[in-house]
Amino acid sequence: MNTSNWNFSAIDREGAPGNYDAVWSFVVQIGLLLLFMLVGNVLRRKIPFFRKCLVPSALIGGTLLLIVNIISKQIGVNGGEGILNNQLMQIITYHSLAIGFAAMTLKTEKVEHKTQKVQVFEFGALQGGTYMLQAFVGLGITILMFLLTRGSGKVISYICGLILPLGFGQGPGNALSWDINFSSNPATQFAGGGSFGLSLASIGFIVASVFGVLHINVFKKRGEITIRDSRPSRKVVDQSNPDGDEIPDNESVDKFTLQVGFVAIAYALAYGFMCLLGVISNFTNSIAWGFNFLWASLAAMLIKFVVKNLRKTELMHRQYINNYQMDRISGFAFDLMIVAGVAAIEINDIKNYILPIVLLSVIGTLVTYVYIRIVTKTCFKGFEHEMFLMSFGTLTGTASNGMILTKQVDPGLRTPTSSLYILSNFPAMVMIAPLLLLLGFAGKSFNNAIIACAIFFVLWIVYTTFIFRRQIFRKKFKDRPVVTWEDTKPRAGRKKEQTTENTNTEA
Repeated sequence: MNTSNWNFSAIDREGAPGNYDAVWSFVVQIGLLLLFMLVGNVLRRKIPFFRKCLVPSALIGGTLLLIVNIISKQIGVNGGEGILNNQLMQIITYHSLAIGFAAMTLKTEKVEHKTQKVQVFEFGALQGGTYMLQAFVGLGITILMFLLTRGSGKVISYICGLILPLGFGQGPGNALSWDINFSSNPATQFAGGGSFGLSLASIGFIVASVFGVLHINVFKKRGEITIRDSRPSRKVVDQSNPDGDEIPDNESVDKFTLQVGFVAIAYALAYGFMCLLGVISNFTNSIAWGFNFLWASLAAMLIKFVVKNLRKTELMHRQYINNYQMDRISGFAFDLMIVAGVAAIEINDIKNYILPIVLLSVIGTLVTYVYIRIVTKTCFKGFEHEMFLMSFGTLTGTASNGMILTKQVDPGLRTPTSSLYILSNFPAMVMIAPLLLLLGFAGKSFNNAIIACAIFFVLWIVYTTFIFRRQIFRKKFKDRPVVTWEDTKPRAGRKKEQTTENTNTEA
């Protein structure tokens, strides 16, 4: 083979790369994220406090990396820039959110419990109502702070409270994205630089873990929570081929490679759609790039629809999408997002926002806890604590936090909680849509922010009225029995319980 015409100019005489500094820098940054993720996992395993509080390993690793980066800046590493590339950390956080959502959406939805349609919409309304409440409270707090500080030298931006539902409900990716969008608009007088949103998201993970564990312990002592049967509600199947018609793990192409391919196609379609929206107008441009996770989810739905129809028409004979491996992809993406998001916080950027961060975190946590507690206690009789833990964990941290908390009291997932969460995704997305659409509008001016705040309050009232319609319209619903989870159990079990009860009565 003739190699005389090959260009080796990128390699120096010692054989080391000459023009690949950026590539190796990227590799080192990824290595740091994964290294500290492993360190975080070790600390969680070895320190009982972290383990008992269910603090995610990624959060521990990200916090430790943030501390190490701050120290490295103080001692002058890399000219005072530290060991991390903050811009790259923000990029990883942004894209990891969309990749995780795409993988989650591509999963085939398998409902394991009989669920009531009305409870599906009630759970969707609960999620929508919580977002609207967080948006109304957060925006109301910072609007008030803006009015109080407007004449002083340190004005608190009116818009930064709107990041509360994004940081608590959506996680670091979306909070970072809209923090940067608001910061780039001079009218908002906001300079969060991404760190404000990342700080709220990080606090949200802590809130989900600590308050979730406190809830479990308090109600266990009261005797209101009992750990359910740890045996799974259905038989254990081979996760690599649950339906028996999937491709083998190792064929001409590895099964995991195909899963990554599906996710990549979904994100490529989302990117194309974002580019299309970006050229229409400035308004659609901010919506396009601010909601990359939403477009990735919609693209994944389209792919899943096409695959399903190809299977129906028998043009595709094998099941190519594997839920277990999609879970692994989304889990890795979200772990990477958390580590990078926490590590990317710039302390200097949030020095002037300590007070609003504290107020938003404390008040946001309290209203979220109280609202979800009241709703789940009213609407989900028989498994109210499981639904509370799933909802509170998800709406302050991520779905992973919610599932981890739920499994603490329902290890075998014997209640309909997980099934309701799967089925309520679409209704919840519809009910959350007004918040996402109003983000750009609210950031244009102070008057727009007041209008948006009023709309969030009205929507919260509407969703809450739907949830509590039985209590509000008693006359209309007085003749309709309230169906609980116990009423959906197999008839044989209920018949046996009824026979036992009759025997005891006769005795």
